[in-house]
Amino acid sequence: MTKKMAKNFSDNFRAAFSGFRETVIFEKSFKIMLVITALVAAAMFYFPTSRLEKIILLLTIFAVLILELINTTVERIMDVIVPEHDNRVRIIKDLMAAIVLLASCGAALVGILVFLPYILNLFAH
Repeated sequence: MTKKMAKNFSDNFRAAFSGFRETVIFEKSFKIMLVITALVAAAMFYFPTSRLEKIILLLTIFAVLILELINTTVERIMDVIVPEHDNRVRIIKDLMAAIVLLASCGAALVGILVFLPYILNLFAH
């Protein structure tokens, strides 16, 4: 790798982390999702989850987080393009929120399907 390529790679990483930091600082819903992620990760290692269960949980977590980042990006783009209130922009934002809501509901179902047997097993003894 040349010095210029290494610098570009480093700059790209720096920009990505800056965007991530921006999201963590200013997006309340993303903060909540990170707390839920930490709880799920802790449960993944507390319970004897299989490798496949861990993979499914991680894929589900990252899917929701990525969709929330896309949602945030689209919302900010729309605010720049159309700063005044516009019903079309509201509909676009609502649709993006619906995507994240649907993914979050799916993630919750995956979590229930994976963890419920372990939780019930705790109380069975």
